[in-house]
Amino acid sequence: MTEKREYGEYPDKTLYIPGPTEVREEVIAEMAQPMFGHRMDRMTDLYTTVVEDTKEFLGTDNDVIVLTGSGTEFMESSMLNLVDESVLVTTCGSFSERQANVAERLGKDVDTLEYEWGRAVKPEDVREALEGSDGEYDAVTCVMNESSTGVRNPIEEIGDVVADYPETYFVVDAVSALGGDYVDIDSHGIDVIFTSVQKAFAMPPGLAVCVVSDEAYEREVGKDSASWYGGFQRSLDYYDRKGQTHSTPAIPVMLAYRKQMKHMLDEGHDARDERHREMADYTREWAREHFEMFPEEGYESRTVSCIENTRGIDVAATIEAVSEEYDMVFANGYGSDLGEETFRIGHMGEHDVESVRALTDAIEDVADL
Repeated sequence: MTEKREYGEYPDKTLYIPGPTEVREEVIAEMAQPMFGHRMDRMTDLYTTVVEDTKEFLGTDNDVIVLTGSGTEFMESSMLNLVDESVLVTTCGSFSERQANVAERLGKDVDTLEYEWGRAVKPEDVREALEGSDGEYDAVTCVMNESSTGVRNPIEEIGDVVADYPETYFVVDAVSALGGDYVDIDSHGIDVIFTSVQKAFAMPPGLAVCVVSDEAYEREVGKDSASWYGGFQRSLDYYDRKGQTHSTPAIPVMLAYRKQMKHMLDEGHDARDERHREMADYTREWAREHFEMFPEEGYESRTVSCIENTRGIDVAATIEAVSEEYDMVFANGYGSDLGEETFRIGHMGEHDVESVRALTDAIEDVADL
């Protein structure tokens, strides 16, 4: 049985993990405002602001839902809202395999299009699977950014394939990418795309964001059953009527989100995307100088670099030493198979090339590279 471990005083550490990431001080300060009721006009002002600002930042005409929870909430509710019987889940790492597990636990018929960890999902394989299905799949799912392996799947091309099958919906897990890696949601047949704000949005954890197409909304309306908390109809109809969430939200985190979204709008989606490209390019160049990249070439993540430990350094000891000596934290490989074979650097949110270089310099020093 787990024993209580009393929370105490801890030194601040700069986070370079795949999330949560660094949060600006003024965003954290927003959470200290006096409390107010979630059915007051003030809440309507707050929630409509964050929803409409999110739509503007993402450049989408689709509906946006912001709920208290993690992105996993919308991973689960998408299965409940859209899938009657069968779903095709593309898997190439831990989080895409989790999608398959969620669907199975919900009693759905799950077919998987499986790839070796480190390889990317290929649009032509998705087309072949759909062509052989006789239109039986209610949905196809894909993880945009498989942070366990550092793979960025070509969801735009995959979405274009799924769009040729109008009775099949396309669901994208963009938890570790959206907000740092630009995607044109409306132009590529993406019916549902969701994220968690503690990743590239550079927020404290606590909110999940979901973009829903009209077709996905109508699909749920026509079903006999759907998610209660994460229901598209329930959330969007309540927003249309009241401009609020149907259940009590984490108001302090919503206040922080309003502040951060204004900052993201000021920076601009294109500029934010370019900054993440620069960080990714720098990290890949550094990794190839000292190690090798783990993901398939041409499909590397924009927000999380997964680096193959070709020099056989002690990853756990290096992480600990960098944390103790430099107050910086990066991540080991995800899962027992990759724990020492790879390590991961999160370059997302408010980081820039200079802050990432500070980490790589620290790794070089500690590992004697």
